[in-house]
Amino acid sequence: MKTIKPHFKFNRTQRSGVLLLLLLILGLLCTYFFIDFSEKSTFDTTSEEIAIIQEELDSLRAAEAEAKKPKIYPFNPNFITDYKAYTLGLSTEEYDRLKEFRSKDQWVNSVADFKKVTQISDSLLAEISPYFKFPEWVTNPKPKKKRYTNYSTEKPYAQKIDLNKATRQQLQQVSGIGEAYSDRIINYREKLGGFADDLQLYNVYGLDATVVKRALLQFTVKTPKQIDKMNINTASASDIATIPNISFELAKKIWEYRKLRETIADISELQKIEGLSKSKLQLIQLYLYAE
Repeated sequence: MKTIKPHFKFNRTQRSGVLLLLLLILGLLCTYFFIDFSEKSTFDTTSEEIAIIQEELDSLRAAEAEAKKPKIYPFNPNFITDYKAYTLGLSTEEYDRLKEFRSKDQWVNSVADFKKVTQISDSLLAEISPYFKFPEWVTNPKPKKKRYTNYSTEKPYAQKIDLNKATRQQLQQVSGIGEAYSDRIINYREKLGGFADDLQLYNVYGLDATVVKRALLQFTVKTPKQIDKMNINTASASDIATIPNISFELAKKIWEYRKLRETIADISELQKIEGLSKSKLQLIQLYLYAE
């Protein structure tokens, strides 16, 4: 009968080899568990360079987080929805106050109104108020048209304003007389030393005759300046040229007209002079007389 050879029967050499292998394994295990093979890091996280890099990384992360936030576009706070209010950070109570206010057909027309109605915190208001967009007529209301006094009817003499004492503001109440013309009237009055007659108002440069007529319905000269009249039959051309708004050329024509006729019996005779308008003649009559 054939016997089976055992597989776990070792000779002396084999047993020595197995023992050596076991000792080697035990040695390696002890070395692994009891010896620290990790290297110490030489990376200094407290250096200035690392701090700068860390700061840049933090700013990039903050910018990325800001970019991910929902963008806020300009809006009219009168028409925000409950979802819009939620995204803006308003509490339910704050939105309900606004909703109740609007239900009464009332309008929020400023940042102050919004705070008063919603009772929102100052910090949140400062964050969202730059996006408020109100209608143009609220933010830039048109200036009210200047109301002029109805000067279509003439006032009695006693109720008229003295033209020599009228202020710029009073003159500007007449339609057609603004700041520029009121200044011209005052300056011309000062140049004359005071108006002597209502007719002199027509001599204000650029002032339309229609506007003058409208003004004289409410203004008149009550304290006229006294004028030393000149006798046309003895006055020289230079004397006549001293009359306001009378040029030397026209004064010379008047003087020559009088020289040709030797004597002027009535100032109205001057109307025959070419270039002498009716209004100029009326003005001349304030300064000249015939004798």
